[in-house]
Amino acid sequence: MRLSIVAVGRLKDGPERELYLKYAKRIDDAGRSVAIGPLTLSEIPEARQVSASQRRADEAGRLLQNAAGADSLILLEVGGKAFTSEAFARWLGTRRDDGQRHLAFLIGGPDGHGDSALERATLKFSLGPLTLPHGLARIVLAEQLYRAATILSGHPYHRA
Repeated sequence: MRLSIVAVGRLKDGPERELYLKYAKRIDDAGRSVAIGPLTLSEIPEARQVSASQRRADEAGRLLQNAAGADSLILLEVGGKAFTSEAFARWLGTRRDDGQRHLAFLIGGPDGHGDSALERATLKFSLGPLTLPHGLARIVLAEQLYRAATILSGHPYHRA
């Protein structure tokens, strides 16, 4: 099952991008045995419209366009469903076992998600109640996807 992160904004070269790439590679390696991966990242520029609602609408359209073909759209949303790492792994495994071939995780811009993305979401997913910089949210998401793959494979990375 392929995984995609589609996000507004771009990770700059440096420690954030390197850490994201580290977990993306780990998913590719660890996920093979459990049919999860590869993980790809699509970055879209922030919208430049005057109003927040116009920016959200523009970004939502481009996020959806970049996630076209995904079986499920998972929006990172502060008010969304929070999982433990084990529950997230089970959720991911169930999607895989149900025959889904591609999941896309959407990270909106600073103004949040537009209505069109919110309406099409299969799941609104929260990494927790804290507000995270968008680059850090990508890294945390990538690490949790890697952790889920290791939980599903019985690898000792997750020791809870």
